Amino acid sequence: MPRPLIPSRSGRVGRRGIGRSRLALALALAIVAMVAAEAAPPPPPLRPPNVVFILADDLGYGDVGAYGQKLIRTPNIDRLAAEGLRFTDFYAGSTVCAPSRAVLMTGRHTGHASVRGNAGGGAVSIQALREGERTLAHLFKDAGYATALFGKWGLGEIGSPGHPKRMGFDAFFGYLNQRHAHNYYPSFLVRDETRVPLRNVPEKQDEEGAGWAHTRVEYSHDVIVDAALRWVDENRGKPFFLYLAATIPHANNEAKGGTGDGQEVPDYGGYAKEPWPSPDKGQAAMISRLDRDVGRLLAALEKHGLAKDTLIFFSSDNGPHQEGGNDPERFEANGPLRGLKRALYEGGIRVPLIARCPGRIAPGSISSHVGYFGDFFATFAEMLGGPAPAGLDSISLLPTLTGRPGAQKAHEYLYWEFYEQGGRQAVRFGPWKAIREPMTTGRVLLFDLSQDVGEETDLAAARPKIAARAAKYMDEAHVPDPVWMVR
Repeated sequence: MPRPLIPSRSGRVGRRGIGRSRLALALALAIVAMVAAEAAPPPPPLRPPNVVFILADDLGYGDVGAYGQKLIRTPNIDRLAAEGLRFTDFYAGSTVCAPSRAVLMTGRHTGHASVRGNAGGGAVSIQALREGERTLAHLFKDAGYATALFGKWGLGEIGSPGHPKRMGFDAFFGYLNQRHAHNYYPSFLVRDETRVPLRNVPEKQDEEGAGWAHTRVEYSHDVIVDAALRWVDENRGKPFFLYLAATIPHANNEAKGGTGDGQEVPDYGGYAKEPWPSPDKGQAAMISRLDRDVGRLLAALEKHGLAKDTLIFFSSDNGPHQEGGNDPERFEANGPLRGLKRALYEGGIRVPLIARCPGRIAPGSISSHVGYFGDFFATFAEMLGGPAPAGLDSISLLPTLTGRPGAQKAHEYLYWEFYEQGGRQAVRFGPWKAIREPMTTGRVLLFDLSQDVGEETDLAAARPKIAARAAKYMDEAHVPDPVWMVR
């Protein structure tokens, strides 16, 4: 963040006509001031801001009140927006979990990131970060911050080079494995590299921890958030980076297959009497539960006097889902956008982003700057006083965050690729958005988002030069990797 302005001090020595007595008095006062300055202790150094990054899982662009949600109550997330900056045109790193989080951590888009998709039925090792990669956590750790990840990682298992403890985090608690993270009542979580038993009794659970429980005692989200708040208490006296990667409102896919309802939550709260199917009540209750815990985090920062020293981000890893039996149309989960998770239409990749830091970010502000997850690497590198490594696809957001939009640099284009369902690519440049499927060989669809945010009218035939430019960007951005093949 920018340093506070320090008032400059200047003076003049001896004007013509000044009397000797006045000159002597001025010199004496100057000497006294110099002595006092030498005797006074130096002011304490400015405390670097803490950073908290809250990442929801499969939360849609329209799932919170600040982005137009009408049925699900999110007062604390809405408070973040009212007291900070809301981005309207911000994008996740991908349309599914692992590659999106890899882009966030490494600052590389999916055209040449090491993790470009979920492993699916393949070896989970392919979605692990590789030895020698640098992450956001490394930046903070190198700057003397305490670093911790609570929640879902999905980029490296126990013993893997991509384990959080090898990727810059001092502490980890939650889920390493994405399939394990589907299960809200698992028999264990992981602390660092050790399985920690919970009191839930599985109905069905595999070795990775995926499944569902018949005796539900400890809700994993609550256990993880409680641990994160304890960590904040313990580290309040030093600068810290907290990555709170909540699993809400992702479905328990296995429970959906076994019970018909994948939206696991301890109770439906204020939605219990709504005339909705259980999965929709669960979806709403999960999002409000996450909002409740955003409020608990804000209260903890305020209790410790850290509210003005903490930069908070809130976002989601991709667009909304319907995997738990829930109906995203009921809540207009993607707002005015087309598509859900796994699509490269706007609804699959455009996500909420809210930034809040009282006294440093203007309250109630809105930005239409076009950015994406990869930009956080350059943002935090600049904030911490160092350059971002070469070879990244990352532009610092600090000018926008600090109210200097005229100084904000922009990407020539943003790029995504996705390997499931036959493969697809997408690119955004200026107001233009293009999608090509199948990947590398398909026909290009072209949309003008300034007039058609719902991507209803394909303009490729009417604007062939712009469509050709989009195809050129896609060809340029895609770097083949034998690990990642279309399936």
